[in-house]
This record gives sequence, structure tokens and C-alpha cells, in this order.
Amino acid sequence: MVTRSNPYGAFNFQVEFDAPPTGGDPITAGFSDVSGLGNEINFSDYREGIDPDNVVRKVPNTNKTDEVTLKRGLIGSTEVFAWFKEVRDGVYAPRRVTITVLDEARTKVLALQLRNAQPKKWVGPTLAAKGGGEVAMEELHLVHEGIEYVSL
Repeated sequence: MVTRSNPYGAFNFQVEFDAPPTGGDPITAGFSDVSGLGNEINFSDYREGIDPDNVVRKVPNTNKTDEVTLKRGLIGSTEVFAWFKEVRDGVYAPRRVTITVLDEARTKVLALQLRNAQPKKWVGPTLAAKGGGEVAMEELHLVHEGIEYVSL
């Protein structure tokens, strides 16, 4: 990855879903929003009676990942909902999800991967006849087992 002095814009990115390990097709879908990319380390308090300082040590142990939310305009494609339905119906179908940041020339500059991502929640569009200027949106909430930067 090349570093630069100006940060990348948050508006050029792509999301790719690999095929599940059990077989099937990758999902091609565009999204307008990605949020919840986070990871937190849990710590345990520990202190021995002979410690010279009257303070507990912080010992790192497990970590937990944040739920990732993807939003997109309703376009008639049902691949994302089909994956949700598959998992809802009892199929274990985790996927690797790659979120790639693009620069102004739409060149891939960095990528984050979610390991063993699975759909947790699907939210359909809010529909209202009074409007006319709003876009029908759907959301997909993902749980996963790890997040990493990956080389391009």
C-alpha cells in the first residue's frame, strides 16, 4: 500500500461476497453505506499479592467484532436476501466479505476482509406514497469472526 498525505474519500468503495465454502456463487452487489467496521479487545484484571504497585494488571484475552451494516437502494436483485433466507432456514453458509477502498481514479488502494461473515438481520425498505424524492433502501446486518487489512 502506498501512503499519501491526503486521506482517501469515503465515497469510493466496493463490497464483494465470496462463494460459501459449501458451494454456490459469489454475490455481486453495490452498497451506498458500510458502517460498523470495528474490533475490540477484552482485558482481564489480574494482580499478584507480591506485586510492588497497588494496581491491577490488564491481561489481553478474547476479542469481539462489531456488527457490520450494509445499506443499498432496492434494485430488484434478491441475492442478498436469498443468502439471509438460506441462513435463516438453517444452512451454515459463512462467506468472506471484502470491502475495498478506491482512490479518485477508482484504483484499489486498500481492503478489509471479514472472516466467516453471516447475515444476522435484513431490513426491508420503508415505503411511503406521499414522498416521491426518497429512495427505497434495504439493509443487511452481518456478524463475523474477524476483520483484517489485506494486501492488494
